Amino acid sequence: MIDLAVANDQETFGRMREPLADRGIHVHHVPVRERTVAIGDPPWDPDDYDVGFVYPGRLMEGGVADALLEIPWLNDHETVMTSRNKAEVLARLERVGLPVPDSVYVSNDVPETELIEVFERFEPPVVVKPNSTTRGVGVAKAHDLDSFLGICDYLSLVHDYRATGDRSFLVQEYLPDATDYRVMVLEGEYVGAVERRLPDEAVSEGQWKHNVHRGATATGVELPESWRELAESVAAELEIPFLGVDLLETDDRLVVNETNARPTIDEETKYGAGFYDRLAAAIRNATARD
Repeated sequence: MIDLAVANDQETFGRMREPLADRGIHVHHVPVRERTVAIGDPPWDPDDYDVGFVYPGRLMEGGVADALLEIPWLNDHETVMTSRNKAEVLARLERVGLPVPDSVYVSNDVPETELIEVFERFEPPVVVKPNSTTRGVGVAKAHDLDSFLGICDYLSLVHDYRATGDRSFLVQEYLPDATDYRVMVLEGEYVGAVERRLPDEAVSEGQWKHNVHRGATATGVELPESWRELAESVAAELEIPFLGVDLLETDDRLVVNETNARPTIDEETKYGAGFYDRLAAAIRNATARD
């Protein structure tokens, strides 16, 4: 029996616990955030677990847990950091010819004249996106120059607090009426996909972000082979074992919008046949890398 430490939220833990138990993997929820940890008398023993699912999202807590648990991770610190750096991901994918939105990386602070030049590269509206946040936090849409500069001013204000670390953001083209997909790739192979869609009422009220945490629903879908291969190419380029690849489809384009190396595991019906067999094998492979 392999003992797996899962620092993800309890939703993921609950969904994977029984299927993996049937495959010889005992899943433990090991929360590392919003708690106290005595360094000299930690709540975990290095012998308690064999492997971790994915590195914790809060990197400070993750560093403490990593030191005390002494385990390999299916997705380790480096892969989580790679995926979280949205601009790096886009730059690496662009370099190898994979389709991404037209984007400009801004490392604050820059003069207003340069920000105006950035805005004028695009047909409004534009999307302004903090470079390292998740779940759509801080992402805004600017329809005119004044609102764009106001958003940038706000980001500069936030960045005055140096503890936030990352002082960069992205400015991207807005793709109206795009359909949003989360495609899952495990050890280089496509394992399932969902379409994320907002309720009609939310759209009529002006919502446009398709994050499930913001009210969108995720429905399992079958994707064309070429789309699956695109997602697999993204995971291969980034060298991330378990990756969510976000695709945006318009009438004439399909682009890679973002990636997520800490994806939530959805209901099993949204994955292809044999998903948990593959996940169990990937966990065993991670254990072998220790």
